[in-house]
Amino acid sequence: MTGWRSSDILRATALVTGYLLALALLWVARDIVLTAFLAVLFGLAVGAGADRLTRFRIPRGVGAALVVFGFIGVLYGIGASIAPTVREQSAELRLRVPEAVERIQAWVNARPGVAGLFFPRRPNEGSSVAAPDANVRQSPPTPGRGPIARSDSMRAVDTAPLPTLRDRIAEQLTGAARYLFPFVSSTLTVVAGLFLILVVAIYVGADPGLYRTGLLHLFPPHSRDRAGAVLTRIAAVLRKWLVTQLIAMLTIGIVSTVVLLLLGVKAAVALGVIAGLLEFVPTVGPIISAVPAIAMGFLDSPEKALVVGLAYLVIQQLEGHVLIPMLMKEGMGLPPALTILAQAVMALLFGFLGLVVAVPLLAVIIVPIKMVYVDRMFGAKSEPIESPVPERSG
Repeated sequence: MTGWRSSDILRATALVTGYLLALALLWVARDIVLTAFLAVLFGLAVGAGADRLTRFRIPRGVGAALVVFGFIGVLYGIGASIAPTVREQSAELRLRVPEAVERIQAWVNARPGVAGLFFPRRPNEGSSVAAPDANVRQSPPTPGRGPIARSDSMRAVDTAPLPTLRDRIAEQLTGAARYLFPFVSSTLTVVAGLFLILVVAIYVGADPGLYRTGLLHLFPPHSRDRAGAVLTRIAAVLRKWLVTQLIAMLTIGIVSTVVLLLLGVKAAVALGVIAGLLEFVPTVGPIISAVPAIAMGFLDSPEKALVVGLAYLVIQQLEGHVLIPMLMKEGMGLPPALTILAQAVMALLFGFLGLVVAVPLLAVIIVPIKMVYVDRMFGAKSEPIESPVPERSG
Protein backbone atom coordinates (compact mmCIF):
# COMPACT_ATOMS: atom_id res chain seq x y z
CA MET A 1 0.00 0.00 0.00
CA THR A 2 1.52 3.27 -1.11
CA GLY A 3 1.53 6.22 1.24
CA TRP A 4 0.35 9.71 0.52
CA ARG A 5 2.59 11.90 -1.51
CA SER A 6 3.22 15.53 -0.67
CA SER A 7 0.93 16.62 -3.52
CA ASP A 8 -1.89 14.42 -2.16
CA ILE A 9 -1.54 15.92 1.31
CA LEU A 10 -1.56 19.45 -0.09
CA ARG A 11 -4.59 18.67 -2.23
CA ALA A 12 -6.51 17.17 0.70
CA THR A 13 -5.54 20.07 2.94
CA ALA A 14 -6.70 22.60 0.35
CA LEU A 15 -9.98 20.69 -0.10
CA VAL A 16 -10.73 20.55 3.63
CA THR A 17 -9.75 24.19 4.05
CA GLY A 18 -12.02 25.17 1.18
CA TYR A 19 -14.96 23.30 2.73
CA LEU A 20 -14.37 24.92 6.12
CA LEU A 21 -14.14 28.39 4.57
CA ALA A 22 -17.34 27.77 2.61
CA LEU A 23 -19.15 26.67 5.78
CA ALA A 24 -17.82 29.70 7.66
CA LEU A 25 -18.99 31.99 4.86
CA LEU A 26 -22.45 30.38 4.87
CA TRP A 27 -22.67 30.85 8.63
CA VAL A 28 -21.70 34.52 8.42
CA ALA A 29 -24.22 35.09 5.61
CA ARG A 30 -26.88 32.79 7.08
CA ASP A 31 -29.60 35.46 7.14
CA ILE A 32 -29.03 36.25 3.47
CA VAL A 33 -28.95 32.55 2.56
CA LEU A 34 -32.25 31.84 4.32
CA THR A 35 -33.83 34.96 2.84
CA ALA A 36 -32.67 33.86 -0.61
CA PHE A 37 -34.22 30.44 0.00
CA LEU A 38 -37.53 32.13 0.82
CA ALA A 39 -37.19 34.20 -2.36
CA VAL A 40 -36.64 31.06 -4.48
CA LEU A 41 -39.64 29.46 -2.77
CA PHE A 42 -41.85 32.40 -3.74
CA GLY A 43 -40.22 32.49 -7.18
CA LEU A 44 -41.44 28.93 -7.89
CA ALA A 45 -45.02 30.01 -7.20
CA VAL A 46 -44.52 33.14 -9.31
CA GLY A 47 -43.25 30.93 -12.14
CA ALA A 48 -46.47 28.88 -12.01
CA GLY A 49 -48.50 32.08 -12.37
CA ALA A 50 -46.27 33.30 -15.22
CA ASP A 51 -46.84 29.97 -17.01
CA ARG A 52 -50.58 30.59 -17.02
CA LEU A 53 -50.15 34.13 -18.30
CA THR A 54 -48.14 32.89 -21.28
CA ARG A 55 -51.38 31.45 -22.61
CA PHE A 56 -52.47 35.04 -23.19
CA ARG A 57 -49.23 35.80 -25.08
CA ILE A 58 -47.74 37.66 -22.14
CA PRO A 59 -43.95 37.19 -21.94
CA ARG A 60 -42.73 35.29 -18.90
CA GLY A 61 -40.72 38.24 -17.57
CA VAL A 62 -43.70 40.57 -17.76
CA GLY A 63 -45.99 37.87 -16.38
CA ALA A 64 -43.73 37.28 -13.37
CA ALA A 65 -43.69 40.99 -12.55
CA LEU A 66 -47.48 41.16 -12.95
CA VAL A 67 -47.95 38.24 -10.56
CA VAL A 68 -45.70 39.77 -7.89
CA PHE A 69 -47.08 43.30 -8.07
CA GLY A 70 -50.64 42.02 -8.43
CA PHE A 71 -50.19 39.99 -5.23
CA ILE A 72 -48.79 43.06 -3.48
CA GLY A 73 -51.74 45.09 -4.73
CA VAL A 74 -54.23 42.57 -3.35
CA LEU A 75 -52.46 42.56 0.02
CA TYR A 76 -52.44 46.36 0.08
CA GLY A 77 -56.14 46.49 -0.76
CA ILE A 78 -57.05 44.03 2.00
CA GLY A 79 -54.74 45.79 4.45
CA ALA A 80 -56.15 49.23 3.62
CA SER A 81 -59.72 48.03 4.13
CA ILE A 82 -59.11 46.56 7.57
CA ALA A 83 -56.20 48.74 8.69
CA PRO A 84 -58.26 51.15 10.87
CA THR A 85 -59.95 48.28 12.70
CA VAL A 86 -56.72 46.34 13.13
CA ARG A 87 -54.87 49.45 14.37
CA GLU A 88 -57.57 50.20 16.93
CA GLN A 89 -57.84 46.61 18.10
CA SER A 90 -54.06 46.18 18.24
CA ALA A 91 -53.91 49.09 20.67
CA GLU A 92 -56.67 47.41 22.67
CA LEU A 93 -54.66 44.18 22.73
CA ARG A 94 -51.61 45.99 24.09
CA LEU A 95 -53.73 47.45 26.88
CA ARG A 96 -55.93 44.47 27.72
CA VAL A 97 -53.55 41.51 27.47
CA PRO A 98 -51.56 42.65 30.56
CA GLU A 99 -54.89 43.01 32.38
CA ALA A 100 -55.82 39.49 31.30
CA VAL A 101 -52.48 38.19 32.57
CA GLU A 102 -53.13 39.81 35.97
CA ARG A 103 -56.54 38.14 36.13
CA ILE A 104 -54.97 34.80 35.29
CA GLN A 105 -52.42 35.45 38.07
CA ALA A 106 -55.24 36.11 40.57
CA TRP A 107 -57.13 33.01 39.41
CA VAL A 108 -54.02 30.85 39.74
CA ASN A 109 -53.10 32.30 43.15
CA ALA A 110 -56.58 31.42 44.41
CA ARG A 111 -55.79 27.79 43.63
CA PRO A 112 -52.51 26.85 45.32
CA GLY A 113 -52.38 23.43 43.67
CA VAL A 114 -52.54 24.95 40.19
CA ALA A 115 -50.00 27.63 41.11
CA GLY A 116 -47.51 25.08 42.39
CA LEU A 117 -47.99 22.83 39.38
CA PHE A 118 -47.54 25.38 36.61
CA PHE A 119 -45.61 28.20 38.29
CA PRO A 120 -43.23 26.71 40.87
CA ARG A 121 -41.25 29.09 42.99
CA ARG A 122 -37.62 29.68 42.28
CA PRO A 123 -35.09 28.45 44.87
CA ASN A 124 -34.50 31.91 46.42
CA GLU A 125 -38.12 33.05 46.33
CA GLY A 126 -40.22 33.25 49.44
CA SER A 127 -37.47 33.91 51.99
CA SER A 128 -37.12 37.39 53.43
CA VAL A 129 -34.38 36.62 55.95
CA ALA A 130 -30.81 36.17 54.85
CA ALA A 131 -28.87 33.08 55.88
CA PRO A 132 -26.16 33.64 58.50
CA ASP A 133 -22.79 34.59 57.14
CA ALA A 134 -19.82 32.38 57.86
CA ASN A 135 -17.67 35.43 58.63
CA VAL A 136 -19.96 36.85 61.33
CA ARG A 137 -18.22 37.73 64.57
CA GLN A 138 -20.08 38.56 67.75
CA SER A 139 -19.28 41.76 69.62
CA PRO A 140 -19.59 41.94 73.37
CA PRO A 141 -23.10 42.64 74.57
CA THR A 142 -23.93 46.17 75.54
CA PRO A 143 -26.05 47.05 78.55
CA GLY A 144 -29.74 46.64 77.79
CA ARG A 145 -29.11 45.14 74.38
CA GLY A 146 -28.29 41.75 73.00
CA PRO A 147 -25.17 40.84 71.09
CA ILE A 148 -24.71 42.71 67.85
CA ALA A 149 -23.63 40.68 64.86
CA ARG A 150 -20.98 42.37 62.75
CA SER A 151 -19.63 41.05 59.47
CA ASP A 152 -17.12 42.11 56.86
CA SER A 153 -19.50 40.84 54.14
CA MET A 154 -22.97 41.03 55.59
CA ARG A 155 -25.58 39.60 53.24
CA ALA A 156 -28.34 41.88 52.07
CA VAL A 157 -31.80 41.06 53.32
CA ASP A 158 -34.10 39.99 50.54
CA THR A 159 -37.10 42.24 50.82
CA ALA A 160 -38.03 42.34 47.15
CA PRO A 161 -41.59 41.16 46.36
CA LEU A 162 -42.06 37.88 44.58
CA PRO A 163 -42.27 38.24 40.80
CA THR A 164 -45.79 38.00 39.46
CA LEU A 165 -46.97 35.90 36.54
CA ARG A 166 -47.04 39.06 34.43
CA ASP A 167 -43.40 39.81 35.31
CA ARG A 168 -42.33 36.28 34.47
CA ILE A 169 -44.14 36.26 31.14
CA ALA A 170 -42.72 39.68 30.25
CA GLU A 171 -39.24 38.46 31.14
CA GLN A 172 -39.59 35.34 29.00
CA LEU A 173 -41.11 37.23 26.07
CA THR A 174 -38.38 39.85 26.19
CA GLY A 175 -35.70 37.19 26.02
CA ALA A 176 -37.49 35.34 23.22
CA ALA A 177 -38.01 38.55 21.25
CA ARG A 178 -34.31 39.41 21.43
CA TYR A 179 -33.44 35.94 20.16
CA LEU A 180 -36.16 35.27 17.58
CA PHE A 181 -36.68 38.76 16.18
CA PRO A 182 -33.32 40.53 16.17
CA PHE A 183 -34.00 41.84 12.66
CA VAL A 184 -37.07 43.81 13.82
CA SER A 185 -34.79 46.35 15.50
CA SER A 186 -33.53 47.47 12.09
CA THR A 187 -36.08 48.82 9.64
CA LEU A 188 -33.42 48.94 6.94
CA THR A 189 -32.78 45.20 7.35
CA VAL A 190 -36.46 44.39 6.97
CA VAL A 191 -36.84 46.57 3.87
CA ALA A 192 -33.69 45.13 2.31
CA GLY A 193 -34.88 41.58 2.99
CA LEU A 194 -38.28 42.20 1.43
CA PHE A 195 -36.68 43.88 -1.58
CA LEU A 196 -34.35 40.91 -2.05
CA ILE A 197 -37.27 38.48 -1.88
CA LEU A 198 -39.27 40.43 -4.46
CA VAL A 199 -36.40 40.84 -6.93
CA VAL A 200 -35.21 37.23 -6.71
CA ALA A 201 -38.80 35.92 -6.94
CA ILE A 202 -39.35 37.89 -10.16
CA TYR A 203 -36.10 36.67 -11.73
CA VAL A 204 -36.69 33.04 -10.74
CA GLY A 205 -40.29 33.16 -11.90
CA ALA A 206 -39.34 34.80 -15.20
CA ASP A 207 -36.81 32.13 -16.23
CA PRO A 208 -36.65 29.13 -13.88
CA GLY A 209 -35.07 26.96 -16.57
CA LEU A 210 -31.92 29.10 -16.48
CA TYR A 211 -31.26 28.26 -12.82
CA ARG A 212 -32.30 24.64 -13.25
CA THR A 213 -29.81 24.22 -16.08
CA GLY A 214 -27.09 25.83 -13.99
CA LEU A 215 -27.73 23.42 -11.14
CA LEU A 216 -27.66 20.42 -13.50
CA HIS A 217 -24.16 21.41 -14.66
CA LEU A 218 -22.96 20.70 -11.11
CA PHE A 219 -23.68 16.98 -11.63
CA PRO A 220 -21.77 14.49 -13.83
CA PRO A 221 -23.33 14.02 -17.30
CA HIS A 222 -24.50 10.47 -16.55
CA SER A 223 -26.41 11.67 -13.44
CA ARG A 224 -28.13 14.72 -14.92
CA ASP A 225 -31.33 12.96 -15.93
CA ARG A 226 -31.87 11.68 -12.41
CA ALA A 227 -30.85 15.04 -10.92
CA GLY A 228 -33.30 16.79 -13.24
CA ALA A 229 -36.11 14.52 -12.04
CA VAL A 230 -35.22 15.27 -8.42
CA LEU A 231 -35.11 19.04 -9.04
CA THR A 232 -38.46 18.87 -10.80
CA ARG A 233 -40.00 16.99 -7.92
CA ILE A 234 -38.57 19.43 -5.36
CA ALA A 235 -39.94 22.40 -7.32
CA ALA A 236 -43.39 20.79 -7.57
CA VAL A 237 -43.52 19.97 -3.84
CA LEU A 238 -42.34 23.43 -2.74
CA ARG A 239 -44.72 25.20 -5.11
CA LYS A 240 -47.67 23.18 -3.93
CA TRP A 241 -46.72 23.64 -0.27
CA LEU A 242 -46.45 27.42 -0.61
CA VAL A 243 -49.77 27.80 -2.41
CA THR A 244 -51.41 25.54 0.17
CA GLN A 245 -49.98 27.61 3.03
CA LEU A 246 -51.19 30.88 1.52
CA ILE A 247 -54.72 29.50 1.08
CA ALA A 248 -54.63 28.09 4.62
CA MET A 249 -53.49 31.46 6.01
CA LEU A 250 -56.43 33.24 4.38
CA THR A 251 -58.91 30.57 5.48
CA ILE A 252 -57.68 30.37 9.08
CA GLY A 253 -57.64 34.16 9.38
CA ILE A 254 -61.25 34.48 8.21
CA VAL A 255 -62.58 31.51 10.18
CA SER A 256 -60.81 32.56 13.38
CA THR A 257 -62.17 36.10 13.09
CA VAL A 258 -65.75 34.86 12.55
CA VAL A 259 -65.55 32.40 15.46
CA LEU A 260 -64.12 35.01 17.83
CA LEU A 261 -66.81 37.50 16.81
CA LEU A 262 -69.50 34.89 17.47
CA LEU A 263 -67.99 34.18 20.89
CA GLY A 264 -67.88 37.89 21.70
CA VAL A 265 -64.12 38.03 22.22
CA LYS A 266 -62.62 41.53 22.25
CA ALA A 267 -60.26 42.53 19.39
CA ALA A 268 -61.49 39.63 17.25
CA VAL A 269 -60.29 41.08 13.94
CA ALA A 270 -56.74 41.71 15.18
CA LEU A 271 -56.61 38.21 16.69
CA GLY A 272 -57.82 36.74 13.40
CA VAL A 273 -55.08 38.57 11.51
CA ILE A 274 -52.50 37.20 13.96
CA ALA A 275 -53.86 33.67 13.50
CA GLY A 276 -53.71 33.99 9.71
CA LEU A 277 -50.15 35.34 9.63
CA LEU A 278 -48.78 32.76 12.09
CA GLU A 279 -50.39 29.95 10.11
CA PHE A 280 -47.41 30.21 7.76
CA VAL A 281 -45.29 28.65 10.53
CA PRO A 282 -46.59 25.07 10.84
CA THR A 283 -47.19 23.51 14.27
CA VAL A 284 -45.70 26.36 16.29
CA GLY A 285 -47.55 29.31 14.72
CA PRO A 286 -51.10 28.16 15.58
CA ILE A 287 -50.09 27.54 19.21
CA ILE A 288 -48.59 31.02 19.54
CA SER A 289 -51.65 32.65 17.92
CA ALA A 290 -54.02 30.94 20.39
CA VAL A 291 -52.32 32.43 23.48
CA PRO A 292 -53.50 36.08 23.15
CA ALA A 293 -56.98 34.91 22.09
CA ILE A 294 -57.31 32.75 25.22
CA ALA A 295 -56.01 35.63 27.35
CA MET A 296 -58.62 37.99 25.90
CA GLY A 297 -61.33 35.40 26.56
CA PHE A 298 -60.20 35.24 30.19
CA LEU A 299 -61.15 38.92 30.55
CA ASP A 300 -64.78 37.80 30.55
CA SER A 301 -64.47 34.47 32.37
CA PRO A 302 -62.31 31.37 32.65
CA GLU A 303 -65.10 29.46 30.95
CA LYS A 304 -64.91 31.69 27.88
CA ALA A 305 -61.14 31.26 27.78
CA LEU A 306 -61.66 27.49 27.78
CA VAL A 307 -64.21 27.78 24.95
CA VAL A 308 -61.79 29.93 22.91
CA GLY A 309 -59.02 27.37 23.41
CA LEU A 310 -61.32 24.55 22.32
CA ALA A 311 -62.43 26.60 19.29
CA TYR A 312 -58.81 27.08 18.19
CA LEU A 313 -58.17 23.37 18.69
CA VAL A 314 -61.17 22.43 16.53
CA ILE A 315 -60.17 24.92 13.81
CA GLN A 316 -56.65 23.52 13.68
CA GLN A 317 -57.87 19.93 13.60
CA LEU A 318 -60.21 20.72 10.70
CA GLU A 319 -57.40 22.55 8.93
CA GLY A 320 -54.96 19.69 9.40
CA HIS A 321 -57.32 16.82 8.55
CA VAL A 322 -59.65 18.40 5.99
CA LEU A 323 -58.33 21.60 4.38
CA ILE A 324 -54.64 20.71 3.94
CA PRO A 325 -55.26 17.15 2.61
CA MET A 326 -57.85 18.54 0.19
CA LEU A 327 -55.48 21.24 -1.13
CA MET A 328 -52.36 19.08 -1.12
CA LYS A 329 -53.62 15.58 -1.86
CA GLU A 330 -50.24 13.90 -2.10
CA GLY A 331 -48.74 15.79 0.81
CA MET A 332 -45.05 16.30 1.44
CA GLY A 333 -44.44 12.95 3.09
CA LEU A 334 -42.75 14.53 6.13
CA PRO A 335 -43.01 12.64 9.45
CA PRO A 336 -44.60 14.93 12.10
CA ALA A 337 -41.95 14.16 14.73
CA LEU A 338 -39.16 14.94 12.27
CA THR A 339 -40.92 18.16 11.27
CA ILE A 340 -41.15 19.38 14.87
CA LEU A 341 -37.52 18.43 15.51
CA ALA A 342 -36.39 20.29 12.39
CA GLN A 343 -38.32 23.39 13.47
CA ALA A 344 -36.76 23.27 16.94
CA VAL A 345 -33.23 22.91 15.58
CA MET A 346 -33.67 25.63 12.95
CA ALA A 347 -35.20 28.02 15.50
CA LEU A 348 -32.32 27.33 17.89
CA LEU A 349 -29.69 27.97 15.21
CA PHE A 350 -31.25 30.75 13.13
CA GLY A 351 -34.12 32.23 15.15
CA PHE A 352 -37.49 33.06 13.65
CA LEU A 353 -36.24 33.01 10.06
CA GLY A 354 -35.01 29.45 10.56
CA LEU A 355 -38.37 28.49 12.03
CA VAL A 356 -40.15 29.85 8.94
CA VAL A 357 -38.03 27.94 6.41
CA ALA A 358 -37.67 24.73 8.46
CA VAL A 359 -40.48 22.74 6.78
CA PRO A 360 -39.74 23.58 3.12
CA LEU A 361 -36.01 23.11 3.75
CA LEU A 362 -36.73 19.71 5.29
CA ALA A 363 -38.69 18.83 2.14
CA VAL A 364 -35.69 19.81 0.01
CA ILE A 365 -33.63 17.30 2.01
CA ILE A 366 -36.22 14.50 2.20
CA VAL A 367 -37.22 14.47 -1.49
CA PRO A 368 -33.77 13.61 -2.90
CA ILE A 369 -33.15 11.09 -0.11
CA LYS A 370 -36.41 9.37 -0.98
CA MET A 371 -35.92 9.46 -4.75
CA VAL A 372 -32.20 8.68 -4.91
CA TYR A 373 -31.55 6.45 -1.92
CA VAL A 374 -34.84 4.79 -0.90
CA ASP A 375 -36.12 4.15 -4.42
CA ARG A 376 -32.82 2.73 -5.58
CA MET A 377 -31.98 0.65 -2.53
CA PHE A 378 -35.42 -0.70 -1.72
CA GLY A 379 -37.28 -0.40 -5.01
CA ALA A 380 -39.96 1.93 -3.64
CA LYS A 381 -41.79 4.26 -6.00
CA SER A 382 -41.94 7.98 -5.48
CA GLU A 383 -45.05 10.00 -6.19
CA PRO A 384 -45.50 11.06 -9.82
CA ILE A 385 -43.64 14.19 -10.81
CA GLU A 386 -45.89 17.13 -11.61
CA SER A 387 -45.52 20.56 -13.10
CA PRO A 388 -42.06 20.21 -14.64
CA VAL A 389 -39.98 23.35 -14.74
CA PRO A 390 -39.58 24.47 -18.36
CA GLU A 391 -36.11 24.45 -19.81
CA ARG A 392 -34.53 27.75 -20.72
CA SER A 393 -35.71 28.78 -24.15
CA GLY A 394 -33.23 29.83 -26.79
